[in-house]
Amino acid sequence: MASILDEYEDSLHRSASVPQGRASVGIPHSGYVNARLEKETPIFNKQRIDFTPPEKINSLVVSSNQLCMSLGKDTLLRIDLGKPDEPNQVELGRKDEAKVYKMFLDHTGSHLLIALNTSECLYLNRSVQKVRALSRWKGHLIESVGWNKFLGSETNTGPILVGTSQGQIYEAEISVSEGSLFSTNPDQYFRQVYTLEEESGPAPVCCLEIERGIEGKFFIIATTRKRLFQFVGKVPEGTEQQGFSSIFVVHADHLPSFREFPANLGFSEIAFYTPKLRSSPRSFAWMMGNGVLYGTLDYSRPDSILSDERVWVYPPDIDITVNKPISIVLTQFHFLLLLSDRVKAVCTLNGQVVFQDLFLEKFGSLTRMIKDPTVQQIWIHTEKVVFRYHVQRESRDVWKMYMNMNKFDLAKEYCKDRPECLDIVLAKEAEHCFQNKRYLDSAKCYALTQNYFEEIALKFIEAKQEEALMEFLIKKLSNLKPSEKTQTTLLTTWLTELYLNWLGILQGDPSQRNLYLDTREKFRTFLSSPKNKDCLFNNRASIYELLASHGDTEHMVYFAVIMQDYERVVAHHCQHDEYDEALNVLSRHRDEKLFYKFSPVLIQHIPKKVVDAWISMGSRLDARNLIPALVNYSQSASTQQINEAIRYMEFCVYQLEETQQAIHNYLLSLYALCRPDSLLSYLEQAGTNPNRIHYDLKYALRLCAEHGHHRACVHIYKVMELYEEAVDLALQVDVDLAKSCADLPEDDEELRKKLWLKIARHVVQEEKDVKKAMACLSSCALLKIEDVLPFFPDFVTIDHFKEAICNSLEDYNKHIEELKREMEEATQSAKRIREDIQEMRNKYGSVEPQEKCAVCDFPLLNRPFYLFLCGHMFHYDCLLQAVFPNLPAYKQAKLEDLQKKLAATSQPSKSHHRPKDADTVSLGKGQQSREQIKADIDDIVAAECVYCGELMIRSIDKPFIDPQKYEEEMQSWL
Repeated sequence: MASILDEYEDSLHRSASVPQGRASVGIPHSGYVNARLEKETPIFNKQRIDFTPPEKINSLVVSSNQLCMSLGKDTLLRIDLGKPDEPNQVELGRKDEAKVYKMFLDHTGSHLLIALNTSECLYLNRSVQKVRALSRWKGHLIESVGWNKFLGSETNTGPILVGTSQGQIYEAEISVSEGSLFSTNPDQYFRQVYTLEEESGPAPVCCLEIERGIEGKFFIIATTRKRLFQFVGKVPEGTEQQGFSSIFVVHADHLPSFREFPANLGFSEIAFYTPKLRSSPRSFAWMMGNGVLYGTLDYSRPDSILSDERVWVYPPDIDITVNKPISIVLTQFHFLLLLSDRVKAVCTLNGQVVFQDLFLEKFGSLTRMIKDPTVQQIWIHTEKVVFRYHVQRESRDVWKMYMNMNKFDLAKEYCKDRPECLDIVLAKEAEHCFQNKRYLDSAKCYALTQNYFEEIALKFIEAKQEEALMEFLIKKLSNLKPSEKTQTTLLTTWLTELYLNWLGILQGDPSQRNLYLDTREKFRTFLSSPKNKDCLFNNRASIYELLASHGDTEHMVYFAVIMQDYERVVAHHCQHDEYDEALNVLSRHRDEKLFYKFSPVLIQHIPKKVVDAWISMGSRLDARNLIPALVNYSQSASTQQINEAIRYMEFCVYQLEETQQAIHNYLLSLYALCRPDSLLSYLEQAGTNPNRIHYDLKYALRLCAEHGHHRACVHIYKVMELYEEAVDLALQVDVDLAKSCADLPEDDEELRKKLWLKIARHVVQEEKDVKKAMACLSSCALLKIEDVLPFFPDFVTIDHFKEAICNSLEDYNKHIEELKREMEEATQSAKRIREDIQEMRNKYGSVEPQEKCAVCDFPLLNRPFYLFLCGHMFHYDCLLQAVFPNLPAYKQAKLEDLQKKLAATSQPSKSHHRPKDADTVSLGKGQQSREQIKADIDDIVAAECVYCGELMIRSIDKPFIDPQKYEEEMQSWL
């Protein structure tokens, strides 16, 4: 095991080494590189606004990117932060000494309430320039406003809640008309719904918040200096516009639930955090005398939405009697406290101060801190300066805090995109699980880290946690890359060894039966895993050795099946006399090579099943390769067992229609040995055409002769066209069989007669049966009585074949009469032919003087001409010109040669229509040669009419215009 660890570690060093000059981050051997080149931007990034107010800033509010600030006594400045270069200044129009006490801006940035220290309240809508006094609100110093985020719009606030310095909570609604904006009072109504009290009586309503839960339930949070109240109730669907009176009525006779703390700042402030793309806050932070009450909001709870509450005390340098906090702002993981000269950020996870920002004295004392919930920006102002904080990547270090709190799932959630941090978390979680003896969980985490492999493995080995070690190796193996083949091989081999050891231990303990079965299933899953398939296949020899060394034949067979090493599986079954199982494997996987290899063994023990398996394989098996197995089997088997070999051969021949000679020859040998009746039927079914017979004729003849199957030999002789041998052998068996052989050579009468004579001699000399001999004469027309007579002995009387002699004489007489009739018919035919020849000699045609040549259309009688029986007439030269191009090359050459010879003669041309006999009488020997030349020319040129003969038919596909002269002809028409 130590050697495996060393080899694996060496391979890791080769594949995951860190280049020189870079520092690894996190746990040893992580392989991660710290690539930070500059200081990271702080979470809270302060920016001073480039703005110098003309007067001191009394108050500042911001919401939905709309900023409003009160300057001096009578000026209000509104800025759309999307268009900061276009500020809007509004005058309050007050002539008295009233000052702005507080300002409240709704979530849409449309409705601005301005509370004056004279217990008056003004209203300004974003779309107008004129401030309106709310007459119904007069006489109340406004401390807080609870905006309606569910029904509010740019022109109507919907029902809202207003808290005063005397502890009263009023419900009100402000609406402006689009047509005539202030034609009526904007405050629709203003009525008291509740009064908040502490132990000393009514207390100022410091904060109000309205939230809606599920199923129409509303939650109203109100705070005083020391108490936090919750009002819970349902508003019927469709009546939301009527306000929240029904919720407060429920608590008219008894106090609602509240949290109370003894210390007192003289005021309190509550802040909420609303994630992006959500309308409801997720957490809250209440700044009061004893510290900050922090918790989450659970809207599914029936009576209180406050959940997971805890109090974070103020840092040691905050003394509420000297430098009490002024404001609080809540972000996702921090709350910020505003002091007179600094800002402190405290992590809500552990209560630690993670950020502190001191302000210079020249800016003056810090007055107020607020947050725009829509853009998550924090604003701080003094009387002279305005600052803005941007919150950037607030969750960057949250994973550390969750890790230190042992909340590893949350820690991993916040470092998904930072693998070096995730590795640290996993290592810490693995160590935590190991210390708490959760070894399997520890192994799973360790497998995901980049810690040194051998350290972790030895850690589990020393703790004697083999199951956890196996889990670690399995997870480590699943995380390896395909290129890490060496590590994969080592882990696979090690895991196989561990599984086999563990199975060996469990198998010997009956009480651990269920665990054994579970482990066996895991081992089989490991062996059959697709991811491990290539590695196991490449190292199957080592795996086989491990399985053999542990004597685990069951898993050896299982592994061989997975590796598709069916040869090993079948060999195993055969070695253990499990022939049926071996055949099942062969039949299931249908590997032809395995059938060829193991059939000789299997057919010795289960012949019928083996043949059935062969038949089920059909044409996939080459029967020639199975013949050796059948031969060995048939030599030592009984007739009944040989029938199985015949059954398969018949299947190949008749079902698969095999044509291989070896198959047919072997079937013949089996038939000759055990089934002589089937032998003859097979030979007859194969036919008599040697080209269509698939067995070896000579082999078949020798085989049948050895086993004395004479009829089969006769059939083979017939196929080989050895008819004399067939008849000779057939006469030893049956005369009728010999007769059927004698009639086969139909085209050779001499041979057929010879064969019948053999039969006749056998019948006369061997069987001494005269009647049978006479029957032979009637069976073959070629035999005459005179052919058979020499075979009879001298003592035979003529009475036995008198009838045959008479029949023979009658046949001769008929033949003579037939010859006479044919001679008379020939004489008459010769006479008619002579008459036709004489008639042709006397045949003539008349030509009128006005007749013209069919080619040139000139008078015909001007030059030598030809007259055809069809009536067409041509000049000699015109016909020659028409015929010559269509003659074959050899005839063209012959014609030219004849013309040259004719021109060489000195006798002038004569008319071709002159009778030939007159020329012959008057001319000499030389002129006869000239006439012969002219006759030869006539035979070529005037063999047929050029318009009516075959020449015209053959030229039907020729174009009218010669393709070579087509362009010239085209041009002539233009």
